Amino acid sequence: MNGQLFPNAHLVLAVLIFLVGFLIHWVGQIISLIDWDLAVKIGICDINTTAEYKTYEKGIATADALIGWTYGLAVVGLLLNQPWAYKLIWIPGVVFVYHGLSFWFWIGNQVKLGNPTASPVMRFSWASLNLITGSLAIWMAWMA
Repeated sequence: MNGQLFPNAHLVLAVLIFLVGFLIHWVGQIISLIDWDLAVKIGICDINTTAEYKTYEKGIATADALIGWTYGLAVVGLLLNQPWAYKLIWIPGVVFVYHGLSFWFWIGNQVKLGNPTASPVMRFSWASLNLITGSLAIWMAWMA
């Protein structure tokens, strides 16, 4: 398939989308919507989240839960190297780039206000992982 940056790039992207998108974004956000205390216990949500941040987090969790099922479908398509998967990966690609940028600036604003909910390492790691996965997906979708 066109759009392969390196041999088996579609398989690498499938694993990244499965881990970042399907497990963490989709499953993780469903857990935080159903049981906030469990999400805090397993480290998905911060126990010290202020009320206004919690409202925002629940809104993002709802959006992720509504769109995240497409990530699993994209993973299946990529594993099977199906042409339709290269069209579908636009969705996680754009969402992950958005998540990476918004998380970076969101945590930066929290730090400025004195209410950080992520460490500097977590801020850099999560933003980077989303940006790398999203950029790879967009590149492969564009080149397909």
